[in-house]
Amino acid sequence: MNKRRRMIASPMSWEPRGGAQVVTPDNIRFGAVKIDETIRVVSATESPVIEQETREQESVDVPWQVVVHNDPVNLMSYVTMVFQKVFGLSRDKAEKHMLEVHRQGRSILWSGLRERAELYVQQLHGYLLLATIERAN
Repeated sequence: MNKRRRMIASPMSWEPRGGAQVVTPDNIRFGAVKIDETIRVVSATESPVIEQETREQESVDVPWQVVVHNDPVNLMSYVTMVFQKVFGLSRDKAEKHMLEVHRQGRSILWSGLRERAELYVQQLHGYLLLATIERAN
């Protein structure tokens, strides 16, 4: 009886195409791999393909502002309490911002990095307040 043996390739038996960079634990550890490239393995039989990541060029240093807008639904005491909880403001400062929202229709409560601003806006939305972020001029 003829038995055929299948040859199974070891994981390191492939060669990268087109001068692609081989990623091993050693060259990651010693900084030989570029961080801005990603490796995508299509299947177990194909070699990995290195793709360039596209990163949106956005100014990180530009401060973002958390703006709270007036709404006719929430009580003034409730808005003051939310400002104290979310931003850690004193009662006097929270009341000052609440009155600014009430009289002028909006108040800038915080300014800083975008991620933190988005977090504050999300928290304010959780308290059912109308809040947005905008770039500082």
